[in-house]
Amino acid sequence: MSVIRGRVSWMLLVGSLLAVPAVVTASGEIRGDYLEARTSDVYTGPCFANGEVNLAGREAVMAWRVREGSWQGVDLSGLSVVAVVKAAATLGDPYASPYPARAVVILDEAATTEQRTALAHLARSRGGELLEDVIATHVAKIDASFEGPGQARITVPGLVDVRTRALCHDDHICGNEFVYYPPLSPVTDAVPAYTLANRFEGDDFKSTWSSPLKRSAFVATFSAGGEADPLD
Repeated sequence: MSVIRGRVSWMLLVGSLLAVPAVVTASGEIRGDYLEARTSDVYTGPCFANGEVNLAGREAVMAWRVREGSWQGVDLSGLSVVAVVKAAATLGDPYASPYPARAVVILDEAATTEQRTALAHLARSRGGELLEDVIATHVAKIDASFEGPGQARITVPGLVDVRTRALCHDDHICGNEFVYYPPLSPVTDAVPAYTLANRFEGDDFKSTWSSPLKRSAFVATFSAGGEADPLD
């Protein structure tokens, strides 16, 4: 596993792709699967959410696995990219800004140099303002599995372990649960899920976390293509 630290390195990585013409696949789309896990419940009742706001939920893992398609002319089929975010306040709180936020990006070691640059650019476009301040970029093995509604896994040895299952009847505690916080990235078919594991072990933030056994995840699909690139 290798790591590139600092905002300057990130901008050089992303900037190296800007000279590539903005084209997509013949179908005009890139498609894939998405997994998000936070350190607060996202499917919950107001009483639980009020008990966690500003005390939890500042951290998140966002992962994209490309099933098929290209980004700015670079085929990314079968590759993954992960972003780990640490914000100043609870992500999604409608009454307070979570910014400033810092992020760590993990690029698939199976990708070529050109593909890693495209993966970084894809994550930046899907993560928006949460990924404006990237403090480190890792290149590592990403093990991604999406097995059904609510059931997914993203593992990066020594850095990230996120595993989810579908919600069940026993996960409804107060009876007033709903999707209190929407996903942090543009997705479709989002399903809230129960987080069996949610761990970050890197030293980039000078802190680690483990927040399992919560209703704190989303499993979804994503697609993009044809729109103007936000970094052009």
